[in-house]
Amino acid sequence: MKRFFEFVWPAIGLAAVVLSIFLLHRQFRGEAIGPQMWAQLQAVPVHRYVLAVAATLVAYAALAWYDRIALLHLGVKHISLTFIALCSFTTYALAHNIGASVFSGAMVRYRAYRAKGLTPGEITILVGLCSLTFGLGVLLLGGLLLVIDPTELRRLDGLLPPLLTNPATARTLGITCLSLVAAYAAGSIFKLPPLRFGRFHLEYPRSGIALRQFLAAPMELLGAAGIIYFALPQAGNPGFFAVLAVFLASFSAALASNAPGGLGVFELLFIKAMPAVAPLKVLTALLVFRLLYLIIPLAIAIVVVVRFERRQIAETLRQKTIAEGVLRERNPDQHKGKGREPAGVA
Repeated sequence: MKRFFEFVWPAIGLAAVVLSIFLLHRQFRGEAIGPQMWAQLQAVPVHRYVLAVAATLVAYAALAWYDRIALLHLGVKHISLTFIALCSFTTYALAHNIGASVFSGAMVRYRAYRAKGLTPGEITILVGLCSLTFGLGVLLLGGLLLVIDPTELRRLDGLLPPLLTNPATARTLGITCLSLVAAYAAGSIFKLPPLRFGRFHLEYPRSGIALRQFLAAPMELLGAAGIIYFALPQAGNPGFFAVLAVFLASFSAALASNAPGGLGVFELLFIKAMPAVAPLKVLTALLVFRLLYLIIPLAIAIVVVVRFERRQIAETLRQKTIAEGVLRERNPDQHKGKGREPAGVA
C-alpha cells in the first residue's frame, strides 16, 4: 500500500499541473503574454518591489522561527540561530518548489540536524511540530477572515461547491477553524494527553511554545501574501485582506494538489478569484511572488546544500584520516612495511 501511494501522489500532482496549465492556456490564448508581462513588471513602482522584498524576508524569518520553536519544545539550545535560519531557509526553499508532500523538507532537516547531534526521533517531532505550526496559522487566519467577512469565499464561485461559498456555511467553517485553534490552546494550557495520528503522537507543547506558534505562523502567511499584494496594481486591487483570503485558499489548494510548487493550480485559483483585476496583471504579480518566494530562494538553497555536503564529506575524510593515524600508533607492527615492494626471491 505504501508503494502504491508513492506512485499515486506524484501522479495526482502531475495531473493537477497539466489540467491547470491547460485552463490557463485557454484563459490567455491569442495574447502576446511575454511582452505584456514585461511591460507590467516595469510598471510596478520601485518602492513596491522594496516592500515585496521586505515581505519575503518577514516570511522566511517566520519560517526560521518555526524551527526555533520546535527546538525549544525539544529542549535543544546548543544550535546557533544562524544554523537554524540556514537550515530552515534551505528546507522551505526546496520543499516549496519540489512539493511539500513529495519532499516536505524532512531529508534536509535530517541531514542538518543529525550533524548537530539530534536523534531521528527528535527530528521527526521537529518536522511534525513545524507542519503543525503552519496548519495552526492557516486555521487561525482563515477562521478569522471567514468569521469577519464570510462573503470572501464567493470569490471562488464555480470552483468550490455552492454550499461552501454560502456565507452562512463559510462563517460556520470559520467558527470551526477557530474552535480547533482554541482546543489546541486549551490542550497546551491544561496539559491534555498527546495528539495521536496512528503510531505517531505529539505532546502538547508548553503554553509559551503554543503562544509562539500562534505568532509565527500568521507572520509567515501575512508576509507571503504581502508579496502578491505589493506586486498588484493599485487599480482594481481588492485590498490586503482580500488578497490574504485568496492566498490562503490558493496556497492550501496548491499544497493539497501535490503539484510541484503549486504550478498552475495557484495561478488559476488566484486569477479566478480576482475578476476586478486584469488576468495578466494578476499573473505578473504571481510571477513576482514566484521569483522572490520560490525561484531565488531555490537557487540560494542549492548553493547552501552543495557547500554543506562538501563540508560533510571533507569532515568525514578528515575523521577517517585521524582514525587511521590512531590505529597505526596503536598497532605499529601491523602497518610496518606497508607501501614497500616485497623483496624478490633469489
